[in-house]
Amino acid sequence: MAKNSTPVQDEDERIMDVNVSNEMETSFLEYAYSVIYSRALPDARDGLKPVQRRILYIMREMGLRPDKPHIKCARVVGQVMGLLHPHGDTAIYDALVRLGQNWAMRLPFIDGHGNFGSLDAGPAAYRYTECRLAQPALAMTEGLEEDAVDFRPNYDGKETEPAVLPAAIPNLLVNGATGIAVGMATNMAPHNLIEVVGGLRYLLKNPDAELDELMRFIPGPDFPSGGKIVGLKGVRDAYDTGRGSLKQRATTRIEQVTARRKGIIVTELPYMVGPEKIIEQIKQLVQKKRIKGISDVKDLTDLEHGTRLEITVKNGINPDALLEQLFKMTKLEDNFAINNVALVEGQPRTLNLKQMLQVYLDHRLDVTLRRAKFQLNKATERLHLVEGMLLAIVDIDDVIAIIRSSEDVAEARTRLIEAFELSEAQANYILDLQLRRLTKLSKLELEAEQDELLKRIAELNELINDEGKLAEKVSDDLSEVAKKYGTPRRTVLLEDSGSQVSAATPLEVPDDPCLVMLGSTGLLARMEYEEDKLPSLEGQRARHDAIISCVRTTARGEFGLLTNTGRLLRAQAIELPTVPVTAQAPNLQGGSRVQELYPLESNEEVIGLCRITEEGLGLAVGTANGVVKRVTPSVLTKDDWPIITLEDGDSLVGALELSDEKQDLVFITSDAQLLRFEAAKVRPQGRAGKGVAGIKLAAKARAIWFGAVPADDSVVVTVSGSSDSLPGTESGSVKVSEFDEFPTKGRATGGVRCHRFLKGENVLLLAWAGSKPVVASASSGSPIDLPPATGKRDGSGTPNPQPIAAIASKKLDFA
Repeated sequence: MAKNSTPVQDEDERIMDVNVSNEMETSFLEYAYSVIYSRALPDARDGLKPVQRRILYIMREMGLRPDKPHIKCARVVGQVMGLLHPHGDTAIYDALVRLGQNWAMRLPFIDGHGNFGSLDAGPAAYRYTECRLAQPALAMTEGLEEDAVDFRPNYDGKETEPAVLPAAIPNLLVNGATGIAVGMATNMAPHNLIEVVGGLRYLLKNPDAELDELMRFIPGPDFPSGGKIVGLKGVRDAYDTGRGSLKQRATTRIEQVTARRKGIIVTELPYMVGPEKIIEQIKQLVQKKRIKGISDVKDLTDLEHGTRLEITVKNGINPDALLEQLFKMTKLEDNFAINNVALVEGQPRTLNLKQMLQVYLDHRLDVTLRRAKFQLNKATERLHLVEGMLLAIVDIDDVIAIIRSSEDVAEARTRLIEAFELSEAQANYILDLQLRRLTKLSKLELEAEQDELLKRIAELNELINDEGKLAEKVSDDLSEVAKKYGTPRRTVLLEDSGSQVSAATPLEVPDDPCLVMLGSTGLLARMEYEEDKLPSLEGQRARHDAIISCVRTTARGEFGLLTNTGRLLRAQAIELPTVPVTAQAPNLQGGSRVQELYPLESNEEVIGLCRITEEGLGLAVGTANGVVKRVTPSVLTKDDWPIITLEDGDSLVGALELSDEKQDLVFITSDAQLLRFEAAKVRPQGRAGKGVAGIKLAAKARAIWFGAVPADDSVVVTVSGSSDSLPGTESGSVKVSEFDEFPTKGRATGGVRCHRFLKGENVLLLAWAGSKPVVASASSGSPIDLPPATGKRDGSGTPNPQPIAAIASKKLDFA
């Protein structure tokens, strides 16, 4: 082309100059219109967006009923996209999946098979999943074949689709809706079907009903995930104006998740909040040190038990106060903004509760009326044909003869009309019948059908012409739907703040005084008390158990566990379960077994408790070999520490914290010898000390009890039996003696006899000495009555009704 030549323009080419601003404005308005009316907003009548309506309609046309097998979701998506919804397979599949998710829909319409996703993860691809209609979807589409709604052309005019579904279920309120259009959005909360139906039926009878009257039936949303709604002001605002905000809160409880720790158990989460989101938020808060007191978070959710998040709380932290912090900092408490925007007569409108109910009622009244008219036409047409058959059946032979003698169908039709005064439709119906059906026709059957049709036509005419009957029919249909598909309310409505703890509640457990108690059945627990009320607990037996050791500390303090292997274990009171005081008696039933709380060796058991302190006189321990040792307080310096070096085969039979060097230390042996001597006669030793001789033992005898006994108002209890009996099975003979009957002897002597054996007895099964009053317990913890004290220190016992497992003072004896 030459340098100065002019471009040649094609004769068919037309170039038009347009204003860019006007073009952008026109194009944007067309796009906005398409999004608002064809994609994002639901119709107020059936509560469905176009894509959702098309999915349900196509699946119905494909015959995917609940009693049919599932088919690939890819087939449904392809059919919907090819016939009705040309907006892409992703949008169609996302809508299909949501219709089948029971955590998103209060009443799902799709029965999905395969991975339909979760709150924290998307679904599998549509080539892997399958679907069919759920039962409620049948109620949504029932009546399409009876001209219940208008149909309109699809996007290319080759197919038709329903403009709205008949919707026997008030879907807009029951399942809610969410969508973002251009310049507007909708966010509607799900509700309970039974409650919505109640409100609809009331509004049918009372068209002028006020909001407060309707809220008696529909008090608030009912989310699929359950949870709680805290404060109903936002709910009322939304029901009154169409806009409002409500506060959702997870359902939680405090449990003992392990033997040593409590935890926060989350069983229901706010709507559309997943467990992984909560766990991620908690981990971030812990990492940033914005929250303290959480040691672990586990997601134990499964198909059998549903949602279960386990948040383990550190010892010393108040779980109620921690939960209050989690409500403020995580999605365990979430806001739900209600914006009731839907299409009414093709226009987007913000609807209050009464308007939503009224739009749906108007739709159902119209659907029911149109169905009644359709059914009336069908019944009238059928009645016309039946009447023609009744005219012809009188002379059925003549009918057959006319048909056989006619040259063609037109002649037969004409002759039948003239001979029997039939209409053309009646004549055609007779001609279309097969001969074998014609010969079997029964006049009685036709007359019965005629009567039934006349009755049905009368009912339909009454329904069409009487608005009261029409409203009654709609009300009855709603009642049937509620009975068939309704479920109990899941979301709890709370009028006030619902707070379990005020903002002033400290996060950590206060360091209040408490008693740590060890029961004869191995239960360990702590009990809070007030100093001025402590004396009232003395003389009271622990319910279901006997307290064999007790130490005073604080809720965040420490104490020691003394075992029969000579170990001292350091423990924290905060790790123990708290038990109440009922009728001034500690109840150890809520305690935990020592083996569940602390790592004990095989055949190791805790025999006593002590304080962890470097003050005082230290500990006194006695062994089965008759060795006694006083341990200096300075030895209590580690978490796990041997306090005596034992010989092979030896073990501790008693351990206690001394309060006075003038206390009497007492050994009782298996051959019924008792030795009483002052604690001052035993020199304190360090950790490695092996102790000194406490009591001189006879051949094959062993010490079975050791302890410190007050000189005044104390008794000795001994239980004799046979060494050949199995442990814990022999009741034996029991004797109670006054402690002052036994004289003080020197350390390392043999002591004095404390029990005389009867025939068949050769050993003490159990022995104890201490302050009165005394309680004895069976292995189950139930009490056993003891005989009165005798004046004979070496007398024989009286038969016992059942085996005694433990003996203790009713007084809370602590340092």
